[in-house]
Amino acid sequence: MIVYDGSMDKDAYKAVFGRTMEAIAAEDKDVVYLDADLMNSIGTHGFWKKNKKQAINCGIAEADMIGIAAGLSAGGKKPYVHTFGPFASRRCFDQLFLSVAYAGNSVRVFGSDAGVTASFNGGTHMPFEDMALLRAVPHSTVIEISDGMMLEKVMRLLKDRNGLSYTRLTRKNYPKIYSADHPLTIGKGEVLRDGGDITIIACGLMVGEAMKAAETLAKEGIKACVVDMWTIKPLDTALVEKCARETGALLTTENHNVIGGLGDAVGAALLASGIPAKMRKHGVADEFGSVGPQDYLQEHYGLTSAQIVVHAKTLLGK
Repeated sequence: MIVYDGSMDKDAYKAVFGRTMEAIAAEDKDVVYLDADLMNSIGTHGFWKKNKKQAINCGIAEADMIGIAAGLSAGGKKPYVHTFGPFASRRCFDQLFLSVAYAGNSVRVFGSDAGVTASFNGGTHMPFEDMALLRAVPHSTVIEISDGMMLEKVMRLLKDRNGLSYTRLTRKNYPKIYSADHPLTIGKGEVLRDGGDITIIACGLMVGEAMKAAETLAKEGIKACVVDMWTIKPLDTALVEKCARETGALLTTENHNVIGGLGDAVGAALLASGIPAKMRKHGVADEFGSVGPQDYLQEHYGLTSAQIVVHAKTLLGK
């Protein structure tokens, strides 16, 4: 059930991640958790102190950590890996590509503080390119979390999934979207709101902003369908095609560079479909990260519901 009302999730996602990781490890002794000295930051320090057979602090050596995870997978284990998004993607990209994906190993990588949610950690820690990098790896799975219930379910769904997966999240929290009993399937988007004039396809931080934008547009007589495209790869191309046929206008919005992320994935699907629909991409306009409070950064990069409204009206010629 969709339960969005604009209110924020009660728990920070680092708390959700920590307790879910500990629970999964308790249920399956083949699960091993690896971290690059950020256990305090993601809520797993207590788990590590209690269970060092299934939790490993690899230190600030991300490439080595991915190599260890690949080896564990080759030995029949189910490794989960966490560090900040830029270090989980671009810093160890060669190891992800060769030691994990090319070698046929299965590793579940979690990159936290996606995009502007890195906030005061600044441009070096602000990944706007991570989805683009991981989408380019053959047979990879790329996910962006939009609420706490989804984070817990995705962590469980990935346990027995083969291959390299990359899950993008924040350590903070977003507006609550789903009820605890809402089913989720990797590769299937979720329609959060119906509308026949335009479809807003969002992921992560921008899902809540898209819902607020749809409410604003409705007051002006524009009915917007909102889709949470939480699986960026494999993309739900059937849903993209359905929305293109029904509304004739697609607007993507993401807390990521407009190059290589959700917008490009949706655009490729629309182009391949041959459906004559209009489309526009909204996100970070090919810029580096910066430093400041998250609300300031959202304004700076235009990642707000107000900017979604502007792009929607432009696309519709209003």
